Amino acid sequence: MKDAIVVGGGIAGMSAAWRLRHSDMLVLEGSNRIGGRLRSERRGQYWLNWGGHVFAGEGSFADKLLREVGVDALNLQGSFSALAFKGKVLNGNVNLYPFMVPISWGARMEIAKAGLKVMNAVRKYAKVCKPRPGEDYRVRQQRIYDFMADQTFSEFTGSLGEEADAFFRPTVSRSSGDPEEISAGAGVGYFLLVWDKGAGLARNIVGGAATLPQAVAHKLGDKVRLGAEVVEVVQHPDHVEVTWLQDGKEVTEKARYVVMTTPATITQRVTKNLDPIVYDALGKIQYGHYVSAAFLTNETGRRPWDDVYAYCTPKRSFNILFNQSNLVRSMESERQPGSSFMVFSPASLARQLIDLPEEKVLEIYRKDIEDIFPGWGSTVVEQSVQKFHNGLAYCFPGRNKLQPALMRSPHRVYLAGDYLGSWYTETAIQTGFIAGEDINSKLYTDGLQPANDFSY
Repeated sequence: MKDAIVVGGGIAGMSAAWRLRHSDMLVLEGSNRIGGRLRSERRGQYWLNWGGHVFAGEGSFADKLLREVGVDALNLQGSFSALAFKGKVLNGNVNLYPFMVPISWGARMEIAKAGLKVMNAVRKYAKVCKPRPGEDYRVRQQRIYDFMADQTFSEFTGSLGEEADAFFRPTVSRSSGDPEEISAGAGVGYFLLVWDKGAGLARNIVGGAATLPQAVAHKLGDKVRLGAEVVEVVQHPDHVEVTWLQDGKEVTEKARYVVMTTPATITQRVTKNLDPIVYDALGKIQYGHYVSAAFLTNETGRRPWDDVYAYCTPKRSFNILFNQSNLVRSMESERQPGSSFMVFSPASLARQLIDLPEEKVLEIYRKDIEDIFPGWGSTVVEQSVQKFHNGLAYCFPGRNKLQPALMRSPHRVYLAGDYLGSWYTETAIQTGFIAGEDINSKLYTDGLQPANDFSY
């Protein structure tokens, strides 16, 4: 019998596995690569990226994992709040943007009125999410979820005209929900992350985001199995049985504990004998699609995007354009040829693209980027699309009511993943760490006095 099995090879799974590395354990990943929704590939000094890409800073769980594994990450120097809208490309004081693009005065007044509401809410949110001395992380996360949790972001701002709505929509829908779906508090939280890089996720991993889970997998060696599609996880009083398909054959292994790091929808479907309250909460987590594309270019000389990390792009096929080469720019003494870009389409934008052929998606994307940066298209030397069906969980009104169930003390099946909190990569790493550490503690206790109850 194994000490532990980790289901899922994304960053949550690899974080849990890292904590369990000294035990008799397995990581089962259904696909042929490690990383899950962290997908990146090196291209010389650059990297192409299609998924999660920003990480928390010093003192965070991400920082701890990076240091222990020996992977470099640096603070991003570029702007997070540039804007490309109505033929203008702006990078400066966001409060002046409504007066620098060709929109009606009525729209400007709408933006100013709603913007004041958002700014006031951001200040309150910043206080709410600030850690308190000696506070359990679960208490802090519940407080964040409870903030403005009873209405959508659209209900909070009130009805907006098309031009005014375009100013807010791209930032709010950075997960996979639209302003009409996401809670007001979660929407406000995105503005804090964009306006204040010090408030959350503002580091890139040198070489690309997938470098971190891949480095963990390399150190774990044959404890990681790819192409292992888990079909059933059955919790028993004194062990868990995990069944998966490997090379077309069904394999079953027993373990004392299991960490489920798959999306909530998959965890609920394959896991049996869960606490009914937890099972019900998993089924209520809401996911949305997203589509992304990566581009590698070969331009020479300085470009307008060199000092920018993220452009907000209202009324486009994508709502954000990321300059994935911004970190490289900050490390070099002389500007080298080329750049790497990522565009990101969540929520309703993704629903319009996800069933189209990749060639058509790339055609649509390239046209929009060319409109923003004329001549850009002639420099593209590589391009690729990634489609994530049910890729990200978003925080909807009432999501806060599910958190106590998801945080219930587990018996032998642990939950980990970004859907358990509001900090994406940081939540995934944190929940993986905590699951692994708790199992290590229980394994020690089991060695002294085997557990024989099945109470929740």
